[in-house]
Amino acid sequence: MGKLITAEKVRGMDERERERTLGRLREDMMMLRSMQTGGGITDNPAKAKALRKQIARILTVMNESKRR
Repeated sequence: MGKLITAEKVRGMDERERERTLGRLREDMMMLRSMQTGGGITDNPAKAKALRKQIARILTVMNESKRR
């Protein structure tokens, strides 16, 4: 996971880029969850919260664009 993704950046992306970013973030979240359930200690415990927020931002912008 790199920098935080703001809603402004998401709105500037095209649909394909949003889909790719969403898929990458979901993969990161899956990996993080599997590490946590396996008993591994994560290097950054707040990373899961940040990932969830970024995924929600992308989904929110995608839903906004569908309503228009």
